[in-house]
Formats: sequence, structure tokens, C-alpha cells
Amino acid sequence: MSAGQTPEVSARIAPLEEIVERDQVWSRMAAKWGVENPVPPWKTSLDGMCDALDRATCDENIPDFKQRRDEEDALSATVYSDLPYPENQLMSLAHSLVSRGVIDEAELKERLASIRARLEA
Repeated sequence: MSAGQTPEVSARIAPLEEIVERDQVWSRMAAKWGVENPVPPWKTSLDGMCDALDRATCDENIPDFKQRRDEEDALSATVYSDLPYPENQLMSLAHSLVSRGVIDEAELKERLASIRARLEA
């Protein structure tokens, strides 16, 4: 996919669908664990990733700022419309990066499993 193209909004990405099905949004998880901070602990990492992508020029598949935001808006309004912010932002970014081939579904699934293993250790 070239930089001018946008990923398919209706594309199915199994690891992301599984996350949505679990409905583990921050507000529910924070309440479950007695955390009072309304901002998820991963939000700063998400913001940093978005900033880094906005400045990246090394790969034609990396969306520029406008493309990333347009894709985020489209995906947040459709595929991830049932998720609150910033979960829908995170899922939209992951969706865009998989759709663009920056990361493939198998690698995403491996990384998610690694994170889950660390959290459950």
C-alpha cells in the first residue's frame, strides 16, 4: 500500500476483534482493580507512538499525520465505535498499521500474548 492509500476500514483483524470481544476497557478494569486514575497507564505510550509515527519518513507504508488521523476518525466511527476513547484510538492505530503491513497479524498476536503473560505473571 502506498502512502496515499488508506487501509480498508472493513478489513477484519482477528487479534483486534478478540480484544473488542473481551470488552476490557480502562474504566471497567480500573474499577475492578480499584484504580482511581481515569487515564489508562498505556496512554502515554500511545501518544509517544503517534508522535513517532507522525515524524517517521523511513517507510512509505507509515501514515503521515493527516492520514493517521483520518484513518483513526474513520475506524473510530465505524469498526471501533463501541469502544470509548482512548481505546478506540489505540485499536484504530493498530488496525491501520496491520492493514498497511507495518506489522502483521501474527506478530501482533505474539506481542499481545507477551504483554498478557507479563501482566499475569
